[in-house]
Amino acid sequence: MARAKTEKERIEAISQDLIRLTGEFCDQYLDEEYKQLAEKLILKMKRKRQVPFLQGRVNTWAAAVIYALGQINFLFDRSSEPYIAAADIPRYFGVSQSTVGQKAKLIRDMFGLFYWHPEFSTQATRGSDPFKGMVMVDGLIVPVGMLPPEVQEELRRRGIV
Repeated sequence: MARAKTEKERIEAISQDLIRLTGEFCDQYLDEEYKQLAEKLILKMKRKRQVPFLQGRVNTWAAAVIYALGQINFLFDRSSEPYIAAADIPRYFGVSQSTVGQKAKLIRDMFGLFYWHPEFSTQATRGSDPFKGMVMVDGLIVPVGMLPPEVQEELRRRGIV
């Protein structure tokens, strides 16, 4: 008789399925960078105390991971490269678009994902950040170059700019 999987084994098995599914999608429609970001996000999800993908369909979670990354990286904007229509993701995974949207929002909220997110943005997205080289000082947004040299150096040392 086969023994029941422990929760840790279930998390590992599901996360590997998610990595495989998102990887296959990225290989077919996106690129290596999205594939790596998806894997990084899945590995971060599996370390949560309440692992979200333990409930629901694996295909839905795979679609939601790609969808959440796509939302913050302008994937659905025709002028971006790569580009894909938002409806193509749930269609590929055979799941409901509204459910994928809900799970993607849960993922974005869980990790505080936003446009130009330093950890989960593509290089192209980070490069297009309109606030790159800007900091907020006393409620005003100013170019780093306007600050005294010692302040600029401290910001660079801390990795802020």
